[in-house]
Amino acid sequence: MRRTGLLWSNPLPRHTRVDVRLRHWRSEPLPVVDAEGTALRAVVLVVWRIKDTARALLAVDDHTDYLRGQVESATARVLSRMPADSFGPEPAEPRTLRDTEAVGDELTRLLAAECKAVGVEVFSARPLRIEYAPEVAAAMQRRQVASIDARHRDTVLTSVLDAVDDTVHRMSDRGLVGLDDYERKALVKDLTVAFYTARGPAADAR
Repeated sequence: MRRTGLLWSNPLPRHTRVDVRLRHWRSEPLPVVDAEGTALRAVVLVVWRIKDTARALLAVDDHTDYLRGQVESATARVLSRMPADSFGPEPAEPRTLRDTEAVGDELTRLLAAECKAVGVEVFSARPLRIEYAPEVAAAMQRRQVASIDARHRDTVLTSVLDAVDDTVHRMSDRGLVGLDDYERKALVKDLTVAFYTARGPAADAR
């Protein structure tokens, strides 16, 4: 019954109240794997309500249990399509599970389609937390640190090589030095070591 006022009702049949208010449901940490097979734990927040009371009561034994099962299934499907992190030279490629907006949009789309048949309307499903499972967390943290360090070293080395090339060309153009190939290579080597020492980990430590 969705309208107010005086209503006639047969007193003999059994009546069941159904809560049609907007509800929030937060999952327990769900065990899933990413596209690379790495074990993860994900917590999902779902905003939903009962839209069709007849379907919610008659289509399944318990619509809340049905919703819980669909959340687990959809989370496993969506998170298995992307890696949790990217450890390559370009951190923005490929798309990872850190893009929570994209992950949430896909979760919402899947859950809304699956739950419509039982009268449940899903407004949004958002991952609150996606983290590595305890058994692999330490190893993945070491991998993250190594990847960040490698990208930092590559950036520093590129900057150093540009500076060395510019210095050698300026010295040659101004006639400050006259170098043959052997002397040029030795100068480049010495300048590279000097610049890298100044800009690299030693400088960071200072």
